[in-house]
Amino acid sequence: MPLPFFVYGTLRPGEPNHDVFLRGRTASEIPGRLPDAVLYDGPAYPYAVPEPGGAVTGDLITPLPEEYERLLAELDRLEEYAPGDPRNLYERQARDVLTVDGTPVRAWVYLAAPAVAARLRVRGTRIDSGDWHTRP
Repeated sequence: MPLPFFVYGTLRPGEPNHDVFLRGRTASEIPGRLPDAVLYDGPAYPYAVPEPGGAVTGDLITPLPEEYERLLAELDRLEEYAPGDPRNLYERQARDVLTVDGTPVRAWVYLAAPAVAARLRVRGTRIDSGDWHTRP
């Protein structure tokens, strides 16, 4: 079964890539939180980095069934993700995301690739709120 996507940056409703990639192609868009991750400023776009106890705010996006495969490929290109490529900026992983009522939903999440995450932990600017919309 196709997984929804958890988006936390420029693909969120109201952000520029939402209109380019998602407008008119989704069955639902609901608020959610990714547990055990923190957010870093990219600065033009954010990175979610795994970290116990953290939480990232975003949206669960369920594509229309007829759009799913094409959208998955487009988002992989946008996020510069190719399975197994050591040059990836992001890694697409299946993670549990919590809806506003606490229900866990398995979703695709683009997390910072390990080398990128290591650099961010040392020199990155963390978004303490975990929410790209409320960054300083």
